[in-house]
Amino acid sequence: MASVGVDVGGTFTDLVLERDDDGPGGRRVFVHKVPSTPSDQSIGVVEGILAICRIAGLDPKAVRRVVHGTTVATNITIEQNGAEVGMLTTRGFRDLLHIARHKRPHNFSLHFDVPWQSHPLVKRRNRMPITERIMPPDGRVETPIDLDEVRAAARELKARGVEAVIVCFLFSFLNDAHERAALEILREEMPDAFISASSEVANVIREFERFSTTAMNAYVGPKTARYLNNLESRLRSEGVDAELRIMQSNGGIGTVATCSERPVTILMSGPAGGVIGGRWAGAMSGIDNVITIDIGGTSADIGVIADGAIRIMNPRDTVVGQHPVLAPMLDLDTIGAGGGSIAFRDEGGAFRVGPRSAGAAPGPACYGKGGTEPTVTDAHVVLGRLDPERFLGGDMAIDPALAEKAVREKIAEPFGMSLIEAALGIVTIVNANMALAIRSNSVARGFDPRRFSLMPFGGAGPLHGVALAEAVSARDVIVPPAPGITAAMGLLATRLAYEFTRSTPTLITGPAAGDLTAANTTLADLAALATERLAADGIAPDAHQFERVAECRYQGQGFELRTPLPDGPITAESAATIADAFHAVHERDYGYRFADAVVEIVTLRVIGFAEVPPLTWPELPEASSADLTPALLYVRPTTFDDGKTVATPRYDRDKLFAGHVVPGPAIILQHNSTTLVPPGFTARVHRSGNIHIARET
Repeated sequence: MASVGVDVGGTFTDLVLERDDDGPGGRRVFVHKVPSTPSDQSIGVVEGILAICRIAGLDPKAVRRVVHGTTVATNITIEQNGAEVGMLTTRGFRDLLHIARHKRPHNFSLHFDVPWQSHPLVKRRNRMPITERIMPPDGRVETPIDLDEVRAAARELKARGVEAVIVCFLFSFLNDAHERAALEILREEMPDAFISASSEVANVIREFERFSTTAMNAYVGPKTARYLNNLESRLRSEGVDAELRIMQSNGGIGTVATCSERPVTILMSGPAGGVIGGRWAGAMSGIDNVITIDIGGTSADIGVIADGAIRIMNPRDTVVGQHPVLAPMLDLDTIGAGGGSIAFRDEGGAFRVGPRSAGAAPGPACYGKGGTEPTVTDAHVVLGRLDPERFLGGDMAIDPALAEKAVREKIAEPFGMSLIEAALGIVTIVNANMALAIRSNSVARGFDPRRFSLMPFGGAGPLHGVALAEAVSARDVIVPPAPGITAAMGLLATRLAYEFTRSTPTLITGPAAGDLTAANTTLADLAALATERLAADGIAPDAHQFERVAECRYQGQGFELRTPLPDGPITAESAATIADAFHAVHERDYGYRFADAVVEIVTLRVIGFAEVPPLTWPELPEASSADLTPALLYVRPTTFDDGKTVATPRYDRDKLFAGHVVPGPAIILQHNSTTLVPPGFTARVHRSGNIHIARET
């Protein structure tokens, strides 16, 4: 029996397989990379699973669990090729999605774009007004719903060939009776359409954000559901009769059925695995404070793990494709910087790198697949940091002459530089872009990088790790055991989790505080929903666990911050504890607190989860001596960031053991990544398999 984690990137699909017994060579954990198949990710996923089973000497039928991190839903938002969506909404509020918050995205620009207007998730002609009205603060029915209008709208949308329909009525988070009635008619009239209601997707306050989230769910829904069901069928046809789980944006895993119904929960599925993998790798070295940077072929994802805890974004920050999405997401920053990022001279004559990427096809020029534009990977080849015969363990051939040609013709000659200066310029610019993003996710959020280890991974991460750590003043660098596969490892190191939400405005301090009945009822209802979902997944009741969160604010503020809730019902005594916790969170995020201000709970969340056995990476044996000769492959000239070219030894990481110390300059090679140790730095091999790199003292 075995478990497989498979993470799809823009260029490569990464896989990790853990056997319950010993495989070839006495190994239990196997890692592998295959090229991604952007036209249909499931092809690369299935081919990768079959390939890693062969490497592990395992019958695919013995795989019992596959955990998948996917970018299908994310790509739909980027490429703007989602479903044609219809919408039923309260009469008089048809244009709410267009008006939004009536904010200018860029206050001082005369040419700014308003994405929710220029690229609406629901076209105006497909927004159908329905006579109905629910009123605050108690959800009373002011105007009964006109079901004949609902039926007529459903038939009109069906005649137009609309693929998905959403129901978004005012104040449905207080009373969802009208939305449920409309859903019943829609499912009767349009049985083949993707249908959802705002009270199912985001049962929270604020109409625009709730409507936008529901619209995004429907926009990505049909294609995402088809992909997930197609992947499940393809696996079955290849004899992989495993349970398929999908990484969600909140770092938990869900079933195909759940993620097909609410694909808005997997919009950040791809990057989430990397942060989980970073926490897992840091814990193996006993390090709780880690800044992760996952550098793949097309993007770099940055996350901060403080005291071993993974942060969830506050709702005001959860934006996908420039549309607000009220779904729980790990606190990540993503920028267009990776091995495939293209260097170019822009229209103003400036030297730029990214965000445009060569991707998997045609890929960097050195791949020899038709790419002619210079990329970050090509720059590393020119600088002698990537060896042609060792790229991807020798499984993939690269041509240095093509890399040199692209860098020379597109960068060096136009800018009047030497070939080496041009390649160094590419690396320097992309490092500066990533360092700025790291500071935005750490310093700007109240975290001091000097207290954190920087963990670079992804295929390109360890090539940039030391330079980035120096740029942001991180304590040191930790390179995980299989950096190119770390995001896939995170898939096998996380938990099954579902999050349920409901807005229940409640004052917990001040003279008007008092009645906590509604809040406690909401918590009980959400816990029941979580229990029901876990039970439906076959999780035994004694394995059910729950985490409770309140989104709080000072009364009158526009946004909330996530605040942990103590166990048990909310009482007058525990309300004071919740308020103190909120003050602390507010001070951490904003640098100050209002200790005497009234605190209000706006939204309550219950996360139901069940732990799964985490991936177990084998510890390295102790080195028999300090001699590195058995691991030495060869020595080649390599150019470092200071512009100096020095003879640099290459070491086989598989032959480095616990206690080995590798002085820089050095390059440590393995199948899925390459680690650069510049002059003046030392790499130390930890028994966990991590490599710790720090400046020589």
